[in-house]
Amino acid sequence: METGNCRMNGGGGLDGIGGGGDNSSNGMITLEDLESFSEDQLSDSGTGSLEEAGETIEDEEQQDGLLRYWQDAARGHQVEVPRDMAEPIQQITSNNNGQHDREHVPFTLIARKEKCGDMLYEKRHYEKAHWACITVHEDTYEQSICYGFMKLMRYICQQNSSGSYLGMTIPILTVIRTDENHSVLSRDVTVAYYLPTEYQVQPPLPSDTEISIEEWPATIVYTRSFTGATNEVTIINEISAMAEMLDSPAMHVNDSFIVAGYTNPAVANRQNEIWFLERP
Repeated sequence: METGNCRMNGGGGLDGIGGGGDNSSNGMITLEDLESFSEDQLSDSGTGSLEEAGETIEDEEQQDGLLRYWQDAARGHQVEVPRDMAEPIQQITSNNNGQHDREHVPFTLIARKEKCGDMLYEKRHYEKAHWACITVHEDTYEQSICYGFMKLMRYICQQNSSGSYLGMTIPILTVIRTDENHSVLSRDVTVAYYLPTEYQVQPPLPSDTEISIEEWPATIVYTRSFTGATNEVTIINEISAMAEMLDSPAMHVNDSFIVAGYTNPAVANRQNEIWFLERP
C-alpha cells in the first residue's frame, strides 16, 4: 500500500494519483454498513444508569458485536478486519457516543440540467479545502475501498496529532483512473476524507505515514447521482452514462473521475454520485 498525491485538480487530471447495494454479491464495508445498527441493537440497556464498570463491559460487548459483523461481511471479499478496528468502528457508528454530527462537504450549486422533469446532472463549485487521503493498490476496487477506509477511520478516531475524535464527514470520495476508452479501472484507488470545518485551518497530522493531508484547489464539478452497488462494472457504466449527457465532454478531465459515497440509512439502496471535473 503506497501513498499517492490526491490533489483534486481540473487541469490534466488528479495530479499524481494513480461507495453499494447488494451486499451478497458486490458489497463492501461502507458507511451505511456502520449505520445499519440501531441504538437498540448496539445496547442491551437504554436506561443510561449503569455503573462505570458495567458501562465498560457493555462497551466491550458492543465493540465485539460490531467487529464480528465487519469481519463476517469482509471475508466474502477477501478482506481481513483486524481486532484493533473495534474501537474506531464503534466510534464512527455512534458518532463518538452522539457527541458529533456528520458534516457535509460544502458546495455552491451553479446549475442543474433536467429533462422531462428528471435531473440529469448538477454543476457545482467546491472551494479549496484540506482532505486526508490514501492511495491503495489492491487486487479489486472493493478491497481497495475497504482497506483505504479502515486506514482513514483510524486517523479520524484519535490516531492523529490532536489525539481526538475528528468527526465524520460526507461524502467519502474515491478517486479513480481509467484507460483511454473508459472501459477498465486502474488498480490505483485514492480514498479521501474531508477535514471538518474546525480542522481546515490546521489539520491534525496523521500517525499513519501512508495518509497524506492535501489542499485540493477550488474545482467545478459535474455530478450525477445513482443508487446501488459501486464496483468496477457499475462505475464504468456511470462514467459512460454521464459522458453522454454532458454538452461538451471535452471540457472535462477524461482519465480521472470521482465516486462520492453518501450515508442514508433511511433508504434501501446506497446513495452515490459520479463526479466529472471541469478543466480550468
